[in-house]
Amino acid sequence: MNRILMFLTVIAIVSCNTQKQDIPSETIEEAPYTLAKPKQDWVTERAAAAKARVWASEAGKLVWQSIEYHGGLEKWWSNGPVYFRFNYQPKPGTGTPRDTYETADYWSSKTRHQRVSNQNEEYGWDGSQAWYYPADAEIPYNTRFWALTPYYFAGMPFVFADEGVNLTMEEDIAFEGNTHHVVRVTFGENVGDAPDDYYVLYINTETSRLAAIRYIVSYPGYFKDGGHSQEKLMTYEGEQVVNGITFPEKHRTFMWEEDGEPGAYVTDITLSDIEFRPNTDLSYFQRPEGSHTMQSLTD
Repeated sequence: MNRILMFLTVIAIVSCNTQKQDIPSETIEEAPYTLAKPKQDWVTERAAAAKARVWASEAGKLVWQSIEYHGGLEKWWSNGPVYFRFNYQPKPGTGTPRDTYETADYWSSKTRHQRVSNQNEEYGWDGSQAWYYPADAEIPYNTRFWALTPYYFAGMPFVFADEGVNLTMEEDIAFEGNTHHVVRVTFGENVGDAPDDYYVLYINTETSRLAAIRYIVSYPGYFKDGGHSQEKLMTYEGEQVVNGITFPEKHRTFMWEEDGEPGAYVTDITLSDIEFRPNTDLSYFQRPEGSHTMQSLTD
């Protein structure tokens, strides 16, 4: 599930009624070197290198076609940081709800969250360390684990063009009335906090749309003696297009059983309030004064 620490948001205070305040910053023309939005020539060069790397395998070609369906990698990076609400609601007795407004810089893998229930409580990933604010905040889940988790789910399939990703083909599968290509995603040794994580992508054979994923969680903060969670299946349902990028509207998550069928229905997730914020300054992702820097996987 989580590619914590692997991938290389000024404060966007959002009220509890979901009204948002624009991020003040200098214009792109005045100070391009201070913004999280990368220069276009950087994007073009990096996207070309990513395509050459991904396109080298048949599985990679399927993933690249899915990236193109969802708007294209160059467009994805060119839009700058993306702001969204990720509302994760487990069924009763199956986990802890998590609901945040997040600004995510996919160019350099940085995030900043405000909790919907208390927007004075924030956490994030500054590119090298996780933090939460204020230092005495009592957030009822591991914020180091969650700092990049919604980032990763909301960023599929684009995140699979990053370095350190291994893609292999599996047999096609029928899912909810359609046939899907299946691509397994694994990661290089020592990549991130949980390199033993994997994903299994369901890519529609006719449209190349990402329809679902299967995944495990092997985060050592949860599995101190090794091992991983039971595999789950997560749907990618609905479509909302923002600045040329196609996002899902919601996810349903099920336990994946040994007989190859979905089992217990465990989580509902909605993705909303999406907007790209190209004027976000890089300083927005720095740890705020008075925050707690997380030194361990369980801190």
